[in-house]
Amino acid sequence: MILYIGRRLLAVIGVLIAIAAVTFTIFYVLPSDPAAAACGKSCSAERLTAIRAHMGLDQPLWRQFADFVTGIFTGRTVGSGQYALRCDFPCLGYSYENSQAVWDLLMDRLPVSASLALGAAVLWLLLGLTAGVTAALHKDSLTDRALMVGAVAAASLPVYFTSMMLIYGLIRVAGLLPYPSYVPFGHDPLDWASNLLLPWLALAVLYAAMYARQSRNSMIETMAEPYIRTARAKGLPRRTVVVKHGLRAGMTPILTLFGMDLGGLLAGAVITESIFGLPGIGRLFYGALSTGDQPVILGVTLLAAAFIVVANLAVDLLYAVVDPRVRY
Repeated sequence: MILYIGRRLLAVIGVLIAIAAVTFTIFYVLPSDPAAAACGKSCSAERLTAIRAHMGLDQPLWRQFADFVTGIFTGRTVGSGQYALRCDFPCLGYSYENSQAVWDLLMDRLPVSASLALGAAVLWLLLGLTAGVTAALHKDSLTDRALMVGAVAAASLPVYFTSMMLIYGLIRVAGLLPYPSYVPFGHDPLDWASNLLLPWLALAVLYAAMYARQSRNSMIETMAEPYIRTARAKGLPRRTVVVKHGLRAGMTPILTLFGMDLGGLLAGAVITESIFGLPGIGRLFYGALSTGDQPVILGVTLLAAAFIVVANLAVDLLYAVVDPRVRY
């Protein structure tokens, strides 16, 4: 197991370096020049040259990339002369817009995106699995059809439409909830939850619909397995057969889907954070895209990739816990 985890972690590092290389190459071939944008319209050639040297853009692409990768593990000095800045481990560079360390920007926004992603994940798992398992156990019944029609309808709604309907119905009309604004969990847990409930619901509606359909199909297939018939023939209680033998084995594809979805959301939900005004990584990424802030875009991209590959590793390890057959 230790060797397996070690190999997977080495693969994670390789994947992240490959993603960084691709992102670097994309920015290199784009016609935009961040140095010219930082210098302004009435910028002299000498000033532009100095800014390019300070940003490291006067170096060849391979040197820029090598400095970036080594800086992640050892830190590096950005710029030169009196304007040189020391970027400590883990160094992702400095934002072109405000000269703040990209790592600090990500860590400031991460609690918001993590709160949004984890809270929504709990809701969509509860709703999606409950609906999917219920539909599977009542296959081809009216309950099954009603739940699946509802799931298809919910999956067809864009998240921005669901968000706007929730804001209109629960805030403007009913006045049941405050307009969302992030409150740190340590300050007031109840206020933290009440402010994030609407974004949680907006995401959970979409994801729960997909999980309901996936869990239904998985449970129907699992409940038809020979060992399930054997467990029933032994006289085991229905609840034991469904939960211990059926649901555990049927959770394998759900775990795969969950790892990808949660890993992606931890790095920011751009549309949801923008609609509800949450200062998470998604809004940071959107702002960086609008201004061409390469270090921030690259930092968010690497963070998202890291979350996804680590989530996949965790899912692979959880397979053996959920389904004992994997251990063999």
